[in-house]
Amino acid sequence: MHVSAWLLVATAYGALSLISFTLYACDKAAARRGGRRIAERVLHLLDLMGGWPGGWLAQKTLHHKCSKRAFQRVYGFTVLLNAGLLASLLLRFA
Repeated sequence: MHVSAWLLVATAYGALSLISFTLYACDKAAARRGGRRIAERVLHLLDLMGGWPGGWLAQKTLHHKCSKRAFQRVYGFTVLLNAGLLASLLLRFA
């Protein structure tokens, strides 16, 4: 895979992770104040698209969604699915 492609993938993961972390933080703040929450499917979709490192960091630093087992099961699946898709893409274009 060409260097520019690696840079594009890294940039996409970084941007999606930043968005994911931000949405987790907004959801945590909304939960504390009783405001409108971010739908879990939105968080999962971002994680699936490549924002899961930001989701993981938000869960660890903000302690948000980390004890909800159903959420964690789907989150784990999104990470595995994303990693598998990325690996197949990298193998295809290697």
